[in-house]
Amino acid sequence: MRLEPVAVGSAAERAQLLAPQLKAMGDPNRLHLLLLLAEGPHTVRELTEASGMGQTLVSHHLAPLREQGLVTITPQGRSNVYSLCCEALSGPVKLLATLAAMTPEGADACCS
Repeated sequence: MRLEPVAVGSAAERAQLLAPQLKAMGDPNRLHLLLLLAEGPHTVRELTEASGMGQTLVSHHLAPLREQGLVTITPQGRSNVYSLCCEALSGPVKLLATLAAMTPEGADACCS
């Protein structure tokens, strides 16, 4: 699911669409995997080694990220290579930046 926050009507509608993405990113292990993928594409084996998590746990945490379109998979031989989908991350990032900018402190932090 790719979403531009400004393209959807009400705040309630935006919240309904963005909540699953934010939930997927809200787990520390998933966020750890996203940060590793921000460095570049990785296989599950590479993510397992880099994160210290077991293969089953890495696969378990990649599933919701895939379901929300936050990571993509490219088959490569007998492995799958996972990549960060920056386009899908833009919706939640824009929403959070908008929320932060609604306060004077947040506006200063976002714009300086």
